Amino acid sequence: MYMPPANPLATNNPAWLRDGAPHLWLPYTQMQTVPMPLPVARTEGVRIVLDDGRELIDGISSWWTAAHGYNHPHIRAAVTEQLGKMPHVMLGGLAHEPAARLAKRLADLTPGDLAHVFFSESGSVSVEIGMKIAVQYWINQDRKGRTRFVSFKGGYHGDTLATMSVCDPDEGMHTLFKGAIAEQVLAALPVDEEATDRLDALLAANAATLAAVLVEPLVQGAGGMVFHDAATLKRLRQLCDKHGLLLIADEIFTGFGRTGALFACDQAGIVPDIMTLSKALTGGTMALAATIARTPIFEAFLGTDPAKALMHGPTYQGNALACAAANASLDLFEREPRLEQVAAISAQLARELEPARALPGVVDVRVKGAIGVIELEAMHDIDGMKRRFVEAGVWIRPFGRTVYTTPPLVIEPTDLAQITGAMVNVVASHRPK
Repeated sequence: MYMPPANPLATNNPAWLRDGAPHLWLPYTQMQTVPMPLPVARTEGVRIVLDDGRELIDGISSWWTAAHGYNHPHIRAAVTEQLGKMPHVMLGGLAHEPAARLAKRLADLTPGDLAHVFFSESGSVSVEIGMKIAVQYWINQDRKGRTRFVSFKGGYHGDTLATMSVCDPDEGMHTLFKGAIAEQVLAALPVDEEATDRLDALLAANAATLAAVLVEPLVQGAGGMVFHDAATLKRLRQLCDKHGLLLIADEIFTGFGRTGALFACDQAGIVPDIMTLSKALTGGTMALAATIARTPIFEAFLGTDPAKALMHGPTYQGNALACAAANASLDLFEREPRLEQVAAISAQLARELEPARALPGVVDVRVKGAIGVIELEAMHDIDGMKRRFVEAGVWIRPFGRTVYTTPPLVIEPTDLAQITGAMVNVVASHRPK
């Protein structure tokens, strides 16, 4: 039977891991060579507690989800209370208070007239739903043939079949599926006048076949933590308006304070036609995503013709437990100074990561909100770097050419200093093979 290699960082493997590991298919992983994962016993605050009692400060918030840290008592109490009442009920012909309250709150919080919320269970699916809405929006107006999408170099929108088609193919994760996924239009972000002119011409040449433009506002996350400014988003909004295209803002990573505002689009003062949310939506507690449309988009699906309805319905759409967690998370954004904490984190990241700029092999150090990045010329020993981070007592997962942190927004300065110190020290010890 297949058994993963031993992990040199594990002091022991409990029976549940030894028994389950041969059957557990892990993400983004060559299972033949990946070591046994580290066994986690519990989480608390900003810490991951391993089965052997060691504690790791989580520097990436479990893939950018745990905005309030782990096991926040307010979120835990809300989920526990909801579990005692009703963990789930289908939204087909029924409704429940947590979903209705959450939809109203998201409509009130998101920019402009983004007012109609369609729930699902994952970020990738929420983007697929946004793409489906965009295509059907044009079909419902007898504008058939507008089925393609513009996305951007360095972009990432998910791993499901449709979202793979709007990721940058050169990033490597989805190149195997060429021929199985739709061919879309890949462009460079309009970060300057020349790039804007090229995108303008591209949209003009293809507008009749395009449904929408997709963008990760301000930060392209999985593409390498690449930043762009608010002016770039304004240009995109203007170009979409000029050519009659919908704009989809994928705020799955950037939403809920990560870039310094509640939503990245707020910093540019733009209103996308469709916005997608997930990750920190429930504070890292439950799986939930939302696709939010502006009122004119929603109204294109109304009428007496059943064929104009959006025929989509995830089984666990608007799960009551997940919506209770999300409502509790929004309570915390209202009651506690999260955006002020992000500003403090940003200042500390900028100050404490700056020494890395002088290290051999470092090409950039950059910070936006609660995101800190050290970019290298090349990554020669990712596995070795991961081991050194664990040995330093932090959970950091370098990828591509970047060593980055996206800590929980509640992290204390001393814990953040341990993360930044580990980042600088591990990069300083990084050498070519």
